[in-house]
Amino acid sequence: MENINHPLFNWIPVNLIKKDNALYFEWIYLGDIKYAEPFFDETIAKCKSHDYNSKPFKVISTVDNLIDWSKDLISVELKALVFHVSRCGSTMLSQSLATSSENIMISEAPIIDQILRSDLFALDKKSILIKSVIKLLGQKRFSEQKNLIIKLDAWHIFKADYLRSLFPEIPFALLYRNPEEVLKSHQKLMGMHMVPNLLPSDIFGISNKEINERSYQQYGALVLEKYFEGFLDFYEKNQNVIILNYNNGMKAVVEKFTSHINVDYSTDELEKMYDRLKKHSKNETAAFFGDSFKEEPLQIDFERLDILHLKLNNNLVQV
Repeated sequence: MENINHPLFNWIPVNLIKKDNALYFEWIYLGDIKYAEPFFDETIAKCKSHDYNSKPFKVISTVDNLIDWSKDLISVELKALVFHVSRCGSTMLSQSLATSSENIMISEAPIIDQILRSDLFALDKKSILIKSVIKLLGQKRFSEQKNLIIKLDAWHIFKADYLRSLFPEIPFALLYRNPEEVLKSHQKLMGMHMVPNLLPSDIFGISNKEINERSYQQYGALVLEKYFEGFLDFYEKNQNVIILNYNNGMKAVVEKFTSHINVDYSTDELEKMYDRLKKHSKNETAAFFGDSFKEEPLQIDFERLDILHLKLNNNLVQV
């Protein structure tokens, strides 16, 4: 591989830093570690023990350094962006795809979120940065790697139009699930985006008035409503978008996703993906027998959610 002799080979940017009114990027050395864990941050944690990453100082660069350096490395072709509503099988999908040695699977990289949500860059600069960071994260580090797939954070559906402007030809996947199951999963362990004020409510297009009118549990339902609305809005006005429903079974989700993107996987690669579905999404040593939820009903008004969920199902059937 031509990358192997490049000084940035195996180095990736992982964090945006603001210091003394200037912006920098922190870098980390991956060594021979692949993005194999359920989440990007877990892979980065594994890299912390490497000698290059154990120094008492951080390796940083300027914004322009990052952009310039990204032009020198060979990267794997971006094949798809995955959007999801959380607790809907997105981790299982990404773990399934990560079993293929041909795939680089980036799952919720904080640096992408930092740039997308930042107001520190002009729009043209932000666009260049997003593409540069994705290129660096997807650098070709192993000879068999051919496909880069990125799973975004749930709230990035509200950036889908902007991302479509950057990647007009890339397939976008929208993964969702029955709303009651999503919210019961959050009842067991609440995600930060479902808790009022942990993330700015304007990310979701939620007003203070709406927050004040909702109970703690109902706030999560409101966020899910916004996700469903975002899915429907984006799907109805864009081409090359695939809708995936967890409730149709994860094997059906993987089959539909892999057949939609521009990749010709071998039977062996597909079988590895299907075998991974038999294990827990966050623990591949444990068998998965389905989710278990509390029996007590949620104190939530599902009327609006049910209407949106039905619309998503109808669009899925029409495809």
